[in-house]
Amino acid sequence: MQYETISVEREGALMLLRMNRPQKRNAINRQMHLELQDACHRLADDFETRVLILTGRGAGFSSGADTSEWRESGPANDLQLRHTSGIGSRTSAAIENLDQITIAAVHGFAVGGALVLAACCDMRVAGESTWFSIPEVELGLPLGWNALPRLAREMGHARALELTITCERFDARRAFDYGLVTHLCPDGEEEKTARELAEKIIERPALPVALTKATIKALKRGSEMGDAVYSDADLLLYTRLMAQRKARLEKEGRA
Repeated sequence: MQYETISVEREGALMLLRMNRPQKRNAINRQMHLELQDACHRLADDFETRVLILTGRGAGFSSGADTSEWRESGPANDLQLRHTSGIGSRTSAAIENLDQITIAAVHGFAVGGALVLAACCDMRVAGESTWFSIPEVELGLPLGWNALPRLAREMGHARALELTITCERFDARRAFDYGLVTHLCPDGEEEKTARELAEKIIERPALPVALTKATIKALKRGSEMGDAVYSDADLLLYTRLMAQRKARLEKEGRA
């Protein structure tokens, strides 16, 4: 299958899925969301692939959501907008629900939604100079994609809260100490380290590995409230509508 914004390479039981918009710092646009979802859905019937490595081509893992799309003409109506606003949550779920073992190989930077996609993977490898950021609150946006339950699960509620509301950049060492990064490696060896980890997993019997992953998935579902906590689509729709209302009032001189 040929894609525009991602590339897929197969090496026996290993699949490498690369975000492939290096000229845009691998910013995640609607097309990339749809292609990531499609690649994940195809894996549902793939019993040969045992491990998926998610990484990015170019200078960094990904700069997060492609904000340039926000400035373009949006969907025709609020219901369509609500559906479109939930696309990040659907991509996150597609990655997290995979039966295969997933490893994020993070180099350079992982910002906002990109950090969320990495958190959806079972394990995360990062180079020593890699940095992370969750800038949404500073931009006046809610942290979407069902991110908070996932971040709290990986590094604890207090740390997830602090990093989300302060929006401060943090390095790979801090992420490792917090439990967000599971393997720290020298810069430039992120994919190599992920491959070595994948090889160890592939050497193990397939069924026990699959059953262990299924148990962990069940535990993760039990630790999250998902849509009971918040709805990405509703929050983002609210943000958009409030911005439109403010602009209208300013134009009318009533702000």
